[in-house]
Amino acid sequence: MKRPLDARLRRVRTPTPAQRVRRLRRRITLVFALTSAAGLVAMAVFAVRGDDARWREQLDHTMNADLSWALGLLEADEAGGLDVGVLLDTMGTTCPPLTVFTAEGWSADADADAPEVELSVEHAPDQPCLSVASPDLREVATSAVRVGDVAGADRHASDGAPVRVFALAFYALEEEYEQPQGALVMVSEATAQRADHERFTRSVAAGCAVLVCLSAAVGHMLSGRAVRPALTALSRQETFLADAAHDLRTPAASLRTLAETALRGDTDPTEVLRRSHRLAKSMGDLVDGLLTRARLMTGVVTPDREPLRLDQLVEAVVAEAPTERHRVTVRAQETIVVADPELLRRAVANLLDNALTHGHAPGEGADVLVDVRQDGTVTVEDSGPGLPPQVGDDTLFERFRSGSGSTGLGLSIASWVAHAHGGRLIAARPEHGGARFVLRLPRNG
Repeated sequence: MKRPLDARLRRVRTPTPAQRVRRLRRRITLVFALTSAAGLVAMAVFAVRGDDARWREQLDHTMNADLSWALGLLEADEAGGLDVGVLLDTMGTTCPPLTVFTAEGWSADADADAPEVELSVEHAPDQPCLSVASPDLREVATSAVRVGDVAGADRHASDGAPVRVFALAFYALEEEYEQPQGALVMVSEATAQRADHERFTRSVAAGCAVLVCLSAAVGHMLSGRAVRPALTALSRQETFLADAAHDLRTPAASLRTLAETALRGDTDPTEVLRRSHRLAKSMGDLVDGLLTRARLMTGVVTPDREPLRLDQLVEAVVAEAPTERHRVTVRAQETIVVADPELLRRAVANLLDNALTHGHAPGEGADVLVDVRQDGTVTVEDSGPGLPPQVGDDTLFERFRSGSGSTGLGLSIASWVAHAHGGRLIAARPEHGGARFVLRLPRNG
C-alpha cells in the first residue's frame, strides 16, 4: 500500500534556512562541549594518575627510610649468616610487619635481565598487625633482589584491606659477593591513602561533569550570539519578501485588470495610459521605499553626513510636494544640522505625504503646519481625524501600522532615518485634533 502523497512530501520536506541555522547552532554547541570534555577528561586522567602515583611514592619513601634504618641493624654471625638479634632488640618487626629474606642461590643459566633466585625466610614476625600471604611477600622480595634495588606492589591483607608491600635488597659485606644476598620486606596499610585517592577521583569527575555542562551552556550562548546576525538577516529577508509580495500584489492586479479592460476596448485609451502611468509610478515609489527600508534595517545604507541647512531642505521638500488642493504652512528658523541630505529629505517627504494623505476629511483639502526649530526638530502637524486610538506610540512606526488602509511604510522609513542619525520620531495627539509628528535630530550629527 502506497503512502499518501502529502505524507511523503512532509517526510522529505526541506528545512527552512532558519531551521538550518538553528541546527548549525546545536552542532556548534555539541562540538564545543565535546572539545571541552576531551580536554577536561585528559586533564582529569593526568591529575588522577598523578595523585595515584603520589600516595604510593609517599608510602614507599617512608618504608624505604625505615628499611634503610633496619638494614643498618643487621649483623653477620660467626658462620657468615645474618644475625637479626640487634634488629629485634632495637626496633619491633610486628607493626609494621618486617620480614627478612635471604638468597639461597642464583641460577647460572638464567637470563641476565631476569636471573632466577631462590629466597628463604630468615625472619618473620610471629603476630604481625597486617597479615599478608607469604607468596605476595616473596614475589616483591624477589623483584627487589633481581634488580638489586627496591620494589613495591599493591596487595591485600588477609582481611581484604589494601596494603602496600615494599622491599629493599641488601648486599653482604664481603666484596666477592656481587649480587644481592637478600631483601627486607615491609608492609604498610594503605586504606586511608586509597580512600583519599577515591575521594579525589570523585571530586575530579564531578568537577569535570560540572565544567562540561558549563562549557556546553557557554558554547550554546556563544553560538547563539554567533548565529543571531544570520537569523536576523533571514528574518529581515523574509519580512522584506512578505512586504514586497503584499504591497505589489494589489497594484499589479489593478494594472492587469486595467490592461484587460483596455484590450476589450471598454475604456478610453488616454484614460488607460493615464491610470497605467499612475499605477506604475505608485509601484516604483513602493519598490523604492521597500528597498530603502530593507537597506536601513540591514545596515547596508549608512548616513553620509554633512552640514546642511535643515530649514532650506524642508522648504524644498514642501515646494516639490503636490499641494494644489491643500494648505501647507511653513515656519522655519535657520537651522544647521549634520545629516545625510538624501535620507533626511526622504524622511521629511514621507511625513509630509502622510499628512497630506491622511490629515483631512474625505473630499476636503488638508491643513498642514510644518515647523522647523533651531534645536534640530521638524514638526509636521495636520488637522485630520488623528491617530488611531488602538495603536500605541511604540508600534505606530512598525510595518502595516498606519491604520488607514496604507502600508505604513513612509512612517517606518522616517523612524529608521531618525534612529540612523541618533535621533527619534515622536507621534502625538494634539488637543485640537489631528496628528503631530516630531522628527528630532541632534545638532552635532
